[in-house]
Amino acid sequence: MARYLDPKNDLPFKRIFGEHPDLLKSFLNALMPLEENQQIESLEYLPAEQVPENPAKKNSIVDVRCRDNFGRQFIVEMQMLWNNSFSNRMVFNASKAYVRQLDRSEHYYLLQPVYGLAILDDTFDEKTPEFYHHYRIINYNNTEEVIRGMEFVLVELPKFRAEKWADRRMAVLWLRFLKEVAEHQSAVPAELKENADIRRALDMCEEGAFTEAELVAYEKYWDLIRTENALLAESRAEGRAEGREESLTDIVLNCRRSGFSLEQIQAITGLDEKRILEILHD
Repeated sequence: MARYLDPKNDLPFKRIFGEHPDLLKSFLNALMPLEENQQIESLEYLPAEQVPENPAKKNSIVDVRCRDNFGRQFIVEMQMLWNNSFSNRMVFNASKAYVRQLDRSEHYYLLQPVYGLAILDDTFDEKTPEFYHHYRIINYNNTEEVIRGMEFVLVELPKFRAEKWADRRMAVLWLRFLKEVAEHQSAVPAELKENADIRRALDMCEEGAFTEAELVAYEKYWDLIRTENALLAESRAEGRAEGREESLTDIVLNCRRSGFSLEQIQAITGLDEKRILEILHD
């Protein structure tokens, strides 16, 4: 019985979407907000650009770049971990791709849209259960007015629920493939195997399809992700600790201005008398 590798990993993800334009076309047509008469018919790959990264955060991003039959460019990214600079990075990359379409002697009307698609194996928007986020340049007072040029789609895999998209069968199948196919898994849902595109992608994730050297690289990628995740968690913990200290300082000062006694401030903040006095005398 076949065993599968996780398709979110750098190696299988690039094998599926970076080497097979027909599968990438299926993926993009399923997930991108394209009108029916604007569906992608063919794709050509573009070289991935080397963008300077923070060394502590460079390993979690896998990207594939392509141009379709309309001349539109697509930047497809698999992001394992969310960080606050990621959205800026997406805009930066799309802006560079947009600008570089023209030589100095060419006219602006030749410019074609650039789309960014990021699949996140993480959560960045805790305020909503929505997992699909579509961004474009709109008129704030009339959202039907759109400036054409760049659009972005971010999908939070942990929040994905198939029942939310009953009318988008291929989108559901692709997202289920990315979310449900796990490392060393030997059985997958029948409905995934029934679709020809997903079945081909599954075949490319079979552990036996990779060499020993590739499997070593596969494991190294996960080691890098675990290291990056630990660094990110440590950074967030430090930020929360600093924020808590600032918050308690403000509470102490506000309580004193309101005439609270030392004992009352201790009861409210949980700080000892020495620390409260340090704050008050700073």
